Amino acid sequence: MRVHFIAIGGSVMHQLAIALARKGYQVSGSDDEIFEPARSNLAAQGILPVETGWFPKKITPEIDAIILGMHAKEDNPELIKAQELHLKTYSFPEYIFQESRDKKRVVVGGSHGKTTTTSMIMHVLKGAGKDFDYMVGAKLPGFEYAVHVSDAPVIICEGDEYPASALEKRPKFHFLFPHIAVLTGIAWDHINVFPTFDFYLEQFRIFIRLIEPGGLLIYNETDPVLRSLVEGEQVNIRKLGYNIPEHRVVLGNTSVVLEGITQELRVFGEHNLLNLQAAWLVCRELDVSVKDFLKQIAGFTGASKRLELLAEKGNTRVYRDFAHAPSKVKATIAAVKAQFPDRKLIAVLELHTYSSLQAGFMDQYRGVLDPADKALVYYSAHALALKRLPALDPETVKKGFASPGLTVMSSAQELTRWLEAQTYENSNLLLMSSGTYDELDIPTFVKEITA
Repeated sequence: MRVHFIAIGGSVMHQLAIALARKGYQVSGSDDEIFEPARSNLAAQGILPVETGWFPKKITPEIDAIILGMHAKEDNPELIKAQELHLKTYSFPEYIFQESRDKKRVVVGGSHGKTTTTSMIMHVLKGAGKDFDYMVGAKLPGFEYAVHVSDAPVIICEGDEYPASALEKRPKFHFLFPHIAVLTGIAWDHINVFPTFDFYLEQFRIFIRLIEPGGLLIYNETDPVLRSLVEGEQVNIRKLGYNIPEHRVVLGNTSVVLEGITQELRVFGEHNLLNLQAAWLVCRELDVSVKDFLKQIAGFTGASKRLELLAEKGNTRVYRDFAHAPSKVKATIAAVKAQFPDRKLIAVLELHTYSSLQAGFMDQYRGVLDPADKALVYYSAHALALKRLPALDPETVKKGFASPGLTVMSSAQELTRWLEAQTYENSNLLLMSSGTYDELDIPTFVKEITA
């Protein structure tokens, strides 16, 4: 099998390329930019392109499949050549489906929590000795790769609602056709792609209709929007709602109770308890006992940048989280505050995505930072320029968030000085961003305040 990747350097694209190479396929690819860790990962597998750029001569009739990444545009010269030769061309999720036609497909979708829920399922199945393939959007402890393709009978997929490719504008999760589906919640995001909330909602309706007949939909019934949507769909599937499981929080430690069995956890927060309940219901469908589930989930520490504990000393902890959309920020702050009610919470949020940098979207963040004792919102002119967005007035941000005492900054130097000036005794620092705070040296800073 010969497979060529157009835009092989993508964070998930290069992982699929590695997975197919490990399976024994002949893999080639191109890209006009390849950054770390993709560069090193591809090189280690022997499939790093010799030079960057697009080379139509690489596209030959012998290729069995072209996989097109989001980075490649419609006028890509390699894509044009592939079309001229009438080669089979797939987006990433379309190809994943081709590799999983004969498997039981589990797809976890939703506006938030899908990476963590997928990660929990994978962690438990691995610990329980189950054979499975997977596709997840983050680096997970215990898993060398983010994509695995083999002859396993089951595949676990994180289902993204973002468009599949430059040619295929439909959401990625519309191409996976699950037997078991999870929806963790719905909160408007990606407004550059989904300009209205109704349009965004419609993508989830379609996803529900694409569940295999007789399949199972596991959904978060605490989300009224999602619950109403699910109840309104008359489809030939089973529907199973879930809620926050019984749990206890004592002295900063969270325990969950499932079927009368209590287990202390290493993750915390109501949003993670919801994720855990969804993961348990999936694992139960895959013949994992409650005892095995609890035994394995006890060791789950979370996916990268999901309430990731960077450092601690005495009564000070520093957490990093991928939270950036309003619902994610709200859930993450609530989790840390509930887990440590007697500690001061210092929350720092970077606005980095297309949606979050839009003045018209700002009121979606109203009140989300209120539980923090001190809160700062940071954004950079560089991020605005990259996304070709107009300047964002700090007063617009303050008005949108409507949080008393909110600090807004757009200078990396000012941010550094502000962080250094804070008192961290009996405090938790929560850093929330899908970016890097303009390459702020977080490890060094964290080391300094917890030395």
